[in-house]
Amino acid sequence: MKPYTNKRIADESRYWGIYSSAEAVLSGRQVDIVNKLKARLAVITGGSKGIGRNVALRFAVAQDNIIIVHYDPDEKDAAETLRALRQLGVEAESYKIDVSSFEAVDSLFKDIFSKHKKIDVLVNNAGITRDSLLMRMTEDQWDTVIRVNLKSVFNCTHAVLRSMIKERQGCIVNIASVVGQIGNAGQANYSASKAGIMGFTKTVAREVAPRGVRVNAVAPGFIDTEMTAVLPDTVKESFMKQIPLGKIGRPEDVAEAAYWLCTDAASYITGQIIHVNGGMYM
Repeated sequence: MKPYTNKRIADESRYWGIYSSAEAVLSGRQVDIVNKLKARLAVITGGSKGIGRNVALRFAVAQDNIIIVHYDPDEKDAAETLRALRQLGVEAESYKIDVSSFEAVDSLFKDIFSKHKKIDVLVNNAGITRDSLLMRMTEDQWDTVIRVNLKSVFNCTHAVLRSMIKERQGCIVNIASVVGQIGNAGQANYSASKAGIMGFTKTVAREVAPRGVRVNAVAPGFIDTEMTAVLPDTVKESFMKQIPLGKIGRPEDVAEAAYWLCTDAASYITGQIIHVNGGMYM
């Protein structure tokens, strides 16, 4: 088996117990046979890298089958992620679509339902930034972030909800952000989109709880991803001063929370925002 070409992917793969060996074994992990026989199908948007990839890997460790959705310029990251997922012994697929398009999402999910009959888990993770102080922000910067970060959550949730209600089960996890709670200078568009996700989560949770469908959100703080890696050191230092635990979070931390919300251990939890931020917001 060829080694992973991307160091970040290699590091994350080691965390989840995936090795680039011919055997592709799980190191020190016991595969739950019952879970494998009852494998769920989880759809993760923005699933080719960063937090999304780690969410996909966490579900795959539990032997859930995975569909990742992305809109990358090429298929390189998605291909690496698919390889890691399949090494865990699960079925994995990838689709490239613009999740901000209602028509594209509707078409994709119709295809998924035609092939798989049902979706057990949806993780709305797709997101972008177009940072600028508000007085300099263009209409396009505002609209693009709201469309990708917030409208996509509506699009994908709308596409799965009828099926989940019919099945009287299902879990939806929306990835929000600490800045949706506390704000951040230069991110009026991003903060608004993430605050919108929080309100959306609580409202939809109320609507579908009687039908056995749970909807929650995870709000990460400062997490070590490709998105935050490009920030200037001064910005990173400013964030660090606001974190009582004194360290940057990992994508794996967010993935664990998202996965847990979709387990029986969280069966009495819905409409909640789980903060994973090292104490940055309490």
